[in-house]
Amino acid sequence: MLPQLNHSPLFADMTQADIESCLTCSRSEIVSYEKDEIIFYQQDQPRKLMVLLEGSVSVCKDSFSGKRNIVASFRTPGDLFGEVYVFLGKQSYDHYAQAMDATKILLIPREFLFHTCSNGCGCHQRLISNMLAILAQKAYHLNQKLQLLSCATLRQKIARVLLQNSDAAGHVTLPMNREELADFLNVARPSLSRELMRMQDDGLIQIDRNAFFIPHQEALEYL
Repeated sequence: MLPQLNHSPLFADMTQADIESCLTCSRSEIVSYEKDEIIFYQQDQPRKLMVLLEGSVSVCKDSFSGKRNIVASFRTPGDLFGEVYVFLGKQSYDHYAQAMDATKILLIPREFLFHTCSNGCGCHQRLISNMLAILAQKAYHLNQKLQLLSCATLRQKIARVLLQNSDAAGHVTLPMNREELADFLNVARPSLSRELMRMQDDGLIQIDRNAFFIPHQEALEYL
């Protein structure tokens, strides 16, 4: 699984030998999950840092009516999830994580991330430094989520998500499918589809199946 970890921000600027040394020293393990299997429940205690190796994972929370709300989705090998809870000291998660496909997860004991080992190896120090950078990036993304929740209309929320995931040319790459996007925005799938078609009719976006293009980004920014 080392090739997947080479692209993980947790192991940035580390050689394969460094990565292998950290995994051996920390006594990390790889666990496989079947499609739809729960990786952790809300009542579970956060004890391991989780790194996606294969498959995809959604972190969710159900409403009182039973509707699933997707908090975040992870599809890229090397992505971390649930890492904030490892450092909060909480007794349980606020959400649950579910495998959306056949999935493999690397589990790193939390104790390994709180201090360097007695050998004082540089790769261990680099791992902790990378973890701090990841938590800072997480705070930035949470700020973006807060901006999304502050939007008054569904059109504004859609515009915000598309702009956050677009490149300079206006091409949009979303890390979720249409159903997951509806859950992320906390709206019904038909409502999302209708608003997307209205936005296309108004010339704000162009849709080609699951691909989006923003012809005039300024128009979305002024919504």
